[in-house]
Amino acid sequence: MSDDEFDLLDELYFLQSYDHLKNETGWDDHKLLSTLRQLFQKEYIKCYSAPDQEVFEGADLDRDGFRYYYLATKKGLLKHNAL
Repeated sequence: MSDDEFDLLDELYFLQSYDHLKNETGWDDHKLLSTLRQLFQKEYIKCYSAPDQEVFEGADLDRDGFRYYYLATKKGLLKHNAL
């Protein structure tokens, strides 16, 4: 896990909007979306189109990533806490 992935998982113990993550990290869109994509591919985070509606398949972070909410998965939290 990269330092950026670790830092972003710190923010995802609770459901967070893209805007919140951008404000908290201070990262540009490219860096934030890239890191979110990496975490999603590793199944360390889940994406939600609304606070109560998970996006199971077809999550297109390049196109819609700024609209989603994010939450660490159990797998992601275990990996995060093991480091």
